[in-house]
Amino acid sequence: MRLNPFDTSKIDVGTTGGGGVGKAGGIGCGTIIIAALGYFVFGLDPMQTAATVEGMQQGQVAQAPTNEDEDAICSSNQYATETCNALLSLNETWQQTFQQQGYGDQFQQPGLRFATSESFSTGCGRGSVGMGPFYCPADQRIYIDVNFYDQLAQMSGNRGDFARYYVIAHEYGHHIQTITGISQQIRSYQQANPRQANQLSVLMELQADCYAGVWAGKNRNLIDPGDIEEGMQAAAAIGDDTLTKGRVSSENFTHGTSAQRSQALRLGLQGDDKQCDAITNIG
Repeated sequence: MRLNPFDTSKIDVGTTGGGGVGKAGGIGCGTIIIAALGYFVFGLDPMQTAATVEGMQQGQVAQAPTNEDEDAICSSNQYATETCNALLSLNETWQQTFQQQGYGDQFQQPGLRFATSESFSTGCGRGSVGMGPFYCPADQRIYIDVNFYDQLAQMSGNRGDFARYYVIAHEYGHHIQTITGISQQIRSYQQANPRQANQLSVLMELQADCYAGVWAGKNRNLIDPGDIEEGMQAAAAIGDDTLTKGRVSSENFTHGTSAQRSQALRLGLQGDDKQCDAITNIG
């Protein structure tokens, strides 16, 4: 996907600690794969944090970024550059979408923090590099350890850039749910109907997949041949049924099956976010 280069004056970027943004490889990667992908599917996306964030200190703020130059952070390696490029494109695309629908004042850009320290604080509690990508609704920031991109490539069987863009676009989808109030609405349903909490979580995750597709669909002129296939492979690789290999019953799925995630991404690629809204229309 041919995205414009990042402009750090237009994005909020930082790290969770000192040092550069790392890149995966070497001994121990297999263990990290299990941990990171486990958290990506069962971890700290909004509906996983939603049930516990209210019991945490609401005044807790994310660890302040270091004094590193933002350009240096985004230029530290290929994955960091791609992520910053994607964040700029996501900001521009969703801001324009909100403005076109008459909700321009409602739009807020999320922050992006590259996980560079083993453990770090967020508005949703403690984070770690083993968690994989997640979005914290309490501080409206996306946290990502770029090591996850190599882990995803091993699971999905491709190393194309669109698979990585899908990850950041999915987490951005959770931000859209936060600023539109969808996440709060679903949280209320979960509290009122605890037996349906997992099913409601699945709807949230599928909608985030759909929103990721919307972003790509609105930028089809930038998509290269094979990009869509890369996204579908990535979505299928992180389905609950694929990752658990039958060890967890479907009633306990929290993110959706491989088929559901691929279908949600494909729906969003039509470029109509209203179709994504219908996924969580349970009221």
